Amino acid sequence: MGGVPLHGNVCIQGSKNAALPIMAAALLHEGITVLHGCPKIDDVFCMEAILKSLGVVSWWEGNSLFLDCRNVEGTQVAEEFTGKMRSSVILLGVLLSRMGEGCIGYPGGCVIGKRPINLHLMLLRKLGARIEERKEGVYASARCLKGCHVVFSFPSVGATEQGILAAVCARGTTYLHNCAREPEIWWLQDFLRKLGARIEGAGTGTIRITGVSRLRDVEYRIPPDRIVAGTYLCAGAATRGKIVLENCPAGELEAFLRVYGKMGGQYERNSGTLIADSRKAKLPVAYLETAVYPGFPTDLQSPLMAVLAVARGESCLVENIFDDRYKVAGELGKMGARICVHGRTACITGVPELTGCEVTAMELRGGAALVIAGLAAQGETVIHGCSYISRGYENICQDLCSLGGRIST
Repeated sequence: MGGVPLHGNVCIQGSKNAALPIMAAALLHEGITVLHGCPKIDDVFCMEAILKSLGVVSWWEGNSLFLDCRNVEGTQVAEEFTGKMRSSVILLGVLLSRMGEGCIGYPGGCVIGKRPINLHLMLLRKLGARIEERKEGVYASARCLKGCHVVFSFPSVGATEQGILAAVCARGTTYLHNCAREPEIWWLQDFLRKLGARIEGAGTGTIRITGVSRLRDVEYRIPPDRIVAGTYLCAGAATRGKIVLENCPAGELEAFLRVYGKMGGQYERNSGTLIADSRKAKLPVAYLETAVYPGFPTDLQSPLMAVLAVARGESCLVENIFDDRYKVAGELGKMGARICVHGRTACITGVPELTGCEVTAMELRGGAALVIAGLAAQGETVIHGCSYISRGYENICQDLCSLGGRIST
């Protein structure tokens, strides 16, 4: 049931996009890694299952995940795992580094356009790997990975993570150029440094990794999820509420907060807490393009679309990262939203209110957008395909209910 402004405090969960590569990185070390504040979401459980299939022993204590990687023997990641989650592809470089070979089924995840792995394979070949693309997946082998210079044609987050992980224990020094600058790259560097890796440059276009032969046990806290924080800010904006986000990475949300301010939202930061007053957040966004960090994140494009569907006026969104990320527009249209999509551009004419109905989530962030729209709509909204949402949100129903949302599962 929607139509109720959100009010109250909520704590932001650990970051999905930081946790997954850090979990993969733990496999580089023949010891025990403890990850505190790890989100209990389906993608993390899937990565945990993959690691266990390779010989890792894992267990949970509260929100702390323990990974004992001392007796890893497996080198093959079945497509039954990788078909569910795209980020699993970064395990190929880790397996090469630790085991000398690896075979990984083709990665899956959300169906949001073409997402090739050519950059991953290019950099592994440059490091000295022999790659075979087989029907069942990608097989790679190398007697010894060797440092080199790699220039990415696009600042891909996944390829940057792949390059870092493959180079940590390679012989010599590796330079990665035109790297992704997303905060999750910095967090991966921070974790690897504590593990004993020699790496610098995360957050810039060039990253330098000097290979090491030994790593050490480490305990590490997963940072808060900037996309979850942005999603909850959108929920507050769509319902014209006032919420307080605790454990909020506001510094990683600059691009979003600029847009939020232009819409009429008011916010205040205070040592890890963000107070967001959306009671006047009714203005449209004349023109906005998604971009690599520090630009507006593609993962918040769909949640923002749900907000703009009830803004006063016309908005225009341009999706530059993925070529098919407007699937949610049709579902929002069922609720009364006026959205016209032309290729990579979506034009949204705000309506006074949305009307609840039955809709279907087709991918993670689009599913979150439907939750936001349901909170803003009059009447009851039924969302099918919620398994997509649980891939990235630990307690979205509980969190939004704590703010006054009326949600049942």
